[in-house]
Amino acid sequence: MSNQNTSTQTRIEKDSMGSLEVPINALYGAQTQRAINNFPISRIPMPSSFIKALCYVKQACAKSNQTLGLLSDEKANAIQRATQEVIQGDYQQHFPIDVFQTGSGTSTNMNANEVLATLAKQLTGTEVHPNDDLNMSQSSNDVIPSATHVAASIALTEQLLPALTHLADTLAAREKELDHVIKTGRTHLMDAMPVKLSQELACWRAQITDNIQRLTDTQKRLHKLPQGGTAVGTGINADPQFGVLVSQNLANMTQISFEPMDNLFVGLSSQDTALELSGQLNVLAASLMKIANDLRWMNSGPLAGLGEIQLPALQPGSSIMPGKVNPVIPEAVAMVAAQIMGNHTAITIGAQSGSFQLNVMLPMIALNLLQSIEIAATASTQLANLAIKGFTVNEANLQKTLGANPILVTALNTVVGYEKGAAIAKEAYRSGRPVLEVALEMTDLDEATLKNYLNPARLTEGGNPSI
Repeated sequence: MSNQNTSTQTRIEKDSMGSLEVPINALYGAQTQRAINNFPISRIPMPSSFIKALCYVKQACAKSNQTLGLLSDEKANAIQRATQEVIQGDYQQHFPIDVFQTGSGTSTNMNANEVLATLAKQLTGTEVHPNDDLNMSQSSNDVIPSATHVAASIALTEQLLPALTHLADTLAAREKELDHVIKTGRTHLMDAMPVKLSQELACWRAQITDNIQRLTDTQKRLHKLPQGGTAVGTGINADPQFGVLVSQNLANMTQISFEPMDNLFVGLSSQDTALELSGQLNVLAASLMKIANDLRWMNSGPLAGLGEIQLPALQPGSSIMPGKVNPVIPEAVAMVAAQIMGNHTAITIGAQSGSFQLNVMLPMIALNLLQSIEIAATASTQLANLAIKGFTVNEANLQKTLGANPILVTALNTVVGYEKGAAIAKEAYRSGRPVLEVALEMTDLDEATLKNYLNPARLTEGGNPSI
């Protein structure tokens, strides 16, 4: 043992390949250290949410083996103590293996087995073997995909779906508050027919609620686990009831309705459900980016832009221009959306990397999927609380542009015809006069009739304005 300080002191650990040095205070053993040595690639470890889900799986497996009479009560209880310790505590430093490792995640699985075996001994005095006991009836090939599904299910249930519901509720509240506000609609970024501000907000809300429905539908497949498939999907070395028991135990622990996959080969050789979930997150990212960019446009100015709304002033916007305030929350949300889209591309490539009976990009898929869920949740919360909830409306600006909008002449199409309407619009553009004034000159309609046709509020209701 080294005589240096404890941060550099080591102990000798052995595995089937021989002996090597491991940090003296590390809870892991030789197999973890080999992976640390082999994969100093990104310095990005597996997320703590994944590690906790992996411990849920290990705990459920121990309980199942205990029920089947394969694991003694003493060892099963020791494993449950250890897994609960990691789930409730901060042990991330003992799970340092790089995400870019063996594609099955075997290194992370053995990392967990070694750490939990050490903790079980420390907490209970019971000797637990990393392979024979903690990995009983399991393979990395079914444990890692199962842990991915469990982690994503928990994150969806506890983080993303509540955040999206909060965003939708915040939008609904602003809809009611701002239903009286009429503004110029835009297509191609050009002036179009009038809309209510509440109609714009309702569109955003519908996008979010549609995304909630998509994610909820995917949960039916996400809650199905391949645990019990072991190495290739045949269930070798696992009792036929093992997968059923694991799902039941996980359901009891998490209050999420897990069940075995109908075909365990699918869960090992493919990552179709992870890809489906990533695809739904990709749709959500597109929705969030659309909302964020609309807010940025509407907030632009305040003098030389649209100036329709004013987002809350959260921080100085420039290191050189005093008084400048930027739409920082929509910008952050747009970057989150871009990251989710990039993650989806990586997951798409990963999901098709299942050669025969095993997908070999499992850690990367898990990392990107969990990151996408987490940042989508936090970004949605910030968008609701720091942008949607507090923006104010510059109603004077809206009314000024609305009254001078020549596109209002569209309402006269059924009365004067398209060609006459186009002529009125062109003259209004050319002269800079309101369309009402030009229409009085170029048609036989009286002012009261024209005002009725060209009433912006009425034009937001659809139908034929001439009726």
